[in-house]
Amino acid sequence: MGQGQQERVPTSLAGAVTEEIGAALAPVDAELERLYPGDPGTRQPVHTVYVPGDRFTAGTVREWGDQALAALDEHAPDAASFGAVLGLDGALAEDVYARVRAKLEREPVEDLRIDFEDGYGHRPDAEEDETAARAARLVAEASAHGTPATAAPWTGIRMKCMEAAVRDRGIRTLDIFLTGLTRAGGLPAGLVLTLPKVTYAEQVAAMARLLGAFEKTLGLEPGRIGFEIQIETSQSVLAADGTATVARMIRAADGRATGLHYGTFDYSACLGVPAAHQSADHPAADHAKAVMQVAAAGTGVRLSDGSTNVLPVGPTEQVHAAWRLHHGLVRRALARAYYQGWDMHPGHLPTRYAAVFAFYREGFEQAAARLARYAERAEGDVMDEPATAKALAGYLLRGLHCGALDDAEVSRASGLTRAELEAYASPRRGGLTVSAP
Repeated sequence: MGQGQQERVPTSLAGAVTEEIGAALAPVDAELERLYPGDPGTRQPVHTVYVPGDRFTAGTVREWGDQALAALDEHAPDAASFGAVLGLDGALAEDVYARVRAKLEREPVEDLRIDFEDGYGHRPDAEEDETAARAARLVAEASAHGTPATAAPWTGIRMKCMEAAVRDRGIRTLDIFLTGLTRAGGLPAGLVLTLPKVTYAEQVAAMARLLGAFEKTLGLEPGRIGFEIQIETSQSVLAADGTATVARMIRAADGRATGLHYGTFDYSACLGVPAAHQSADHPAADHAKAVMQVAAAGTGVRLSDGSTNVLPVGPTEQVHAAWRLHHGLVRRALARAYYQGWDMHPGHLPTRYAAVFAFYREGFEQAAARLARYAERAEGDVMDEPATAKALAGYLLRGLHCGALDDAEVSRASGLTRAELEAYASPRRGGLTVSAP
């Protein structure tokens, strides 16, 4: 056999069959790319802080950080006492405590939502108009001149829902807010909008149409404005005809849905769960969040858990009990791939960050070693596949994004650069070949 020639392996099908199948599946290929682009690979905030519109000020972010630090000073003034409350030992407790304090100084709030819904209630129109205009002005100023210590990287509003009784008011508040931002210099990169109490996919479609109208009127790039969908009604999980509705809502957003946020107490009350048992770990909550998770998988729409209404206030014993509860709920959510949640009080920040930091620090050495073996095609006690390599890289990146991990230690343990981690975490977006050998 001459150079460059290769003996053909016998086959039975004509090439035309493969071409016909490819042509038949071309629409499916295109739809998969459009509907399931995968996670964007960008940073996701670990929480969302909700502040009523009338209580939001230019100093809110810094005040939350200072109040959280004061809570630590009063109720857990050192790593040993904080670790004892949360079940963290030795070097891990020292590391986590130091990182929590540094985080509260450097970037106390990652995502801030100025609330015009339940936390704000019904006010005279003139009052809500002024509050929305003031919120736009303060957000614009923070975006232009703030630092992570004084302005959250992500900020926006939760408007009233699309139900008839409050629809016009919600649209007007959104109009005032977006108009104010635009006139003050443009929409900030970290703008986030939240649509609550969704019951029908048509309400999501209406929100998408509304935002398209804003973009056209304000001269913005089409698709610039996205929004989160709050899952806090039974109809948002199961429709009247018995079909699942979350995926339908994502599609109705026409590419604008950025997140699905679980509303713990509205959803629990909707199902008749007694007030004393309404919690993020109730079986009803787990069911709703499992449906959300499957519906959002691969779409690039991110998930957020809800909140706890048990506040860390009062005497130290009571604060410690609330901290243990919150810490446990956050750890539980992280293990279930809910990487974001709601925080309703400054006293929740220490345990939010403690749970997140411990989650990544406890597992990063093993995750980095597994990913290094995979990258080197080395033998080990676990045989990982491309999907697992993607998960390992994503885990390390999330730890880096929030400050639980440092670039140097992750690079040392994995042998990979940040760019290489990103390529493994988002293989469909180009970069390194991450298929199995």
